[in-house]
Amino acid sequence: MGDILTLDSVSKSYGKLKVTDDLSFTLQDGEALGVIGPNGAGKSTMFNLIAGGVKPDAGRVTYQGSDVTAFSASKRCRMGVGRSYQIPHPFSGMTVFENLLVGGAFGDSVRESESYDRCVDVLYRTGLLPKANVRAGALTLLERKRLEMARALATNPKLLLLDEIAGGLTEHECHELVDTIKSIHKSGVSIIWIEHIVHALLAVVDRLIVINFGAKIAEGDPHEVMNSPQVKEIYMGIEGDG
Repeated sequence: MGDILTLDSVSKSYGKLKVTDDLSFTLQDGEALGVIGPNGAGKSTMFNLIAGGVKPDAGRVTYQGSDVTAFSASKRCRMGVGRSYQIPHPFSGMTVFENLLVGGAFGDSVRESESYDRCVDVLYRTGLLPKANVRAGALTLLERKRLEMARALATNPKLLLLDEIAGGLTEHECHELVDTIKSIHKSGVSIIWIEHIVHALLAVVDRLIVINFGAKIAEGDPHEVMNSPQVKEIYMGIEGDG
């Protein structure tokens, strides 16, 4: 199994504030990686650096063996990098299916008929097929979260970036969403998932990274990382022994 993504000593600052500090990690093809950290730790900026929304001040981003550091977000999307956003922003006046078609048409270079077929498949995989002709503005929070993920999947990603996708959901809704993400992962899509709902994250990911002040402070087996005294102190405010 090869690597699909590598961040090599990536740094990003806004003025004097360093939001990403010499960050390095590698994601294997087909792996699910979880990312946690306090608010303001630089997690969303990390996603912007991977997806191409911002460029690093230093370091390199490699995707499928190619240096994509200077590539635009749209070019990376067409190469197979899809992402969701913490706050869903669907085209409220368009139907669920039309929202997916926008992603399918502009995120991947395929014929219109192929895009239609893919979007129908994505609706099925994300549990949104019964809502295909409903306007996005009329959806529940869970359905909007599913639509946010579905729009990213409509671009046919090889790497899916999920940003706080479980936030605000009930326990039952969270379990439903986890089942959907597990299914997506099993289909072969590599995933990086930023999440504060830790039990949801641990149900899916193979490996966990903890970020604080833009720097990686822990990485490894998810349960071992969560039991680290340093992580408990920084992330959960629990003082370690000694």
